[in-house]
Amino acid sequence: MTLKIGIIGAGIMGADHAHIFAEDIPGVTLHTMCDADLNRAREIANKTGASHTTADPQSVIDDPQIDAVVIAAPDRFHAPLTLACIKAGKPVLVEKPLSQSSDECLGVMKAEEAAGRKFAQIGFMRRFDQSYTEMRSALTSGSLGRSLMMHNFHRNVETPAADFTGAMAITNSAPHEFDVARFVLGTELITISALQPKRSDARVAPVVMVLETSDEQLVTIEINNNAAYGYDVRGELVGESGSIALNAPVYSVQDRALGHSSGYASDWRPRFREAYRLQNKAFVEFVRTGTFSSIASDAWDGYCATMIAEAGVRALHTKQMARIDLISKPAFYAR
Repeated sequence: MTLKIGIIGAGIMGADHAHIFAEDIPGVTLHTMCDADLNRAREIANKTGASHTTADPQSVIDDPQIDAVVIAAPDRFHAPLTLACIKAGKPVLVEKPLSQSSDECLGVMKAEEAAGRKFAQIGFMRRFDQSYTEMRSALTSGSLGRSLMMHNFHRNVETPAADFTGAMAITNSAPHEFDVARFVLGTELITISALQPKRSDARVAPVVMVLETSDEQLVTIEINNNAAYGYDVRGELVGESGSIALNAPVYSVQDRALGHSSGYASDWRPRFREAYRLQNKAFVEFVRTGTFSSIASDAWDGYCATMIAEAGVRALHTKQMARIDLISKPAFYAR
């Protein structure tokens, strides 16, 4: 059976999802592209073969011909649209964050529990990246011994907007790091500290965070949204018996003018292209079978990432360690 997908949001991420479903995943048809800018929706629809366009998100969710929905709209719409999908009984792949409000995340969880099944897969695609998969496997196999520390940094060329702040680095950029640390270590984060150095200009300085886990490990995270030189994600897991580091793929090096060099991408898409494809493939399998991926993030994971971000913003503003006070994990999400 061919699945029909509707995508809400035709910006960078919505367009990327459209191309993945149209070009890389068999048995899927793009039915509708939705965006407040109807011309942009039409442009992506023409490139990817979507047969319908609209500026009304609710019409996508209500359309009986559409089997599942992808939400790539601005962050503030993620939770309300996810709730609408749950009400309509449609599986939804929602870009991170599920919400920047932990209360809204709890609302999504309660809606799923009331419905008796999961509907929302959260777009933390790093769980599907080969380098993180190997890092997690090295830990679970016992080859590293007990894990002690995880070091992560995430650098972008420049901030996406002039009014970007250090707090936004925590709420917009760092959730990927929060989620993948929980995923790799298999434990929860319980405290967070956050500080910024001083730049010589008015640009947003890096945010450096130190987190503690419930198993007494340490996680360090650097978010540098004005690194200037390129998009760069690195990570290392240190255990008692050894360590393992991410090794980003480099497809070519250049020798010229007495130099030996390779380049950096300008954004995240080349680095995580395959992870996005595998994430979307897992979502399609979830829609087909009703069985949620054992790797993918669910609404509980979305809630945890948002709670960590909220505590991180408090820590940044007060310059004091903040506790991450998660609710007890509902039995519904322990399945």
